[in-house]
Amino acid sequence: MLRILTLITGLALLGACTQTQLYEEPEELGEFRLVKIVSFADKAKKGPISRDATSQEWTDALEKAIDIRLGRYEGSQRYIIGISLEGYMLGPPGIVVYNPRSAAIVLVNVYDYDTKEFLAKQKQFTVLEDTTKETALIGSGRVRTKEEQLNGLALKVADEIEEWLAEEHKDNGWFDRRPDLNQPLESGAVTQNPAS
Repeated sequence: MLRILTLITGLALLGACTQTQLYEEPEELGEFRLVKIVSFADKAKKGPISRDATSQEWTDALEKAIDIRLGRYEGSQRYIIGISLEGYMLGPPGIVVYNPRSAAIVLVNVYDYDTKEFLAKQKQFTVLEDTTKETALIGSGRVRTKEEQLNGLALKVADEIEEWLAEEHKDNGWFDRRPDLNQPLESGAVTQNPAS
C-alpha cells in the first residue's frame, strides 16, 4: 500500500496543461452497450496530504462520469463495468511550498453480460487532474472545491476507460458483432407469406 501512496504523491507533482471535456466525440466501440456499473471505494487509501472524501462521494462521482461517457453507446451486446478506487489524493488548499495535483488510482473489470466472461480483470489506471493556468503554479486546492477536484478526476477516469475500450476494440475486436446475434434485414422490404 505504501507503493500506491508514494505513486500518487509522485504523480501529483507532475503535470501539463490539459483539459478533459465532459462531452467529447464518441469512440468506435462496435456493439458495446453498458448495462451496469459496479463501483467500490470503501478500501481506497488516502494520500499523505489530501482532503477527505467519503466512499459514497467517490462512487457517485465515478458512476455518473462513466454513465455519461459509456452510457451513450447503443450496441446490441451488453457489458458491465466494475471499478474499484484503490487510492487518491485531493490537493488541499493553503500549502505554499507544496502544490500537488489531485490524483486517483483505479482498477477496472469489463464483463460480458451475455457470454458470462471477463474481457479484462483489474486493469489499472492512474489519472491526474487537469491543469489550468490557475492551477499550474499554485495547485488546484486553492482554486477548486473538493467536489470539483473529485468530479474532475472521475471524468478523467471515465475518459481513460473509454479510450482504452476503443483501443481494445480496434486491436482485439472486443465489441465485434457476434455471429449468434440476429442480423437486421438489409433492406426495408417486407417478405410476404407465400401461402397467402
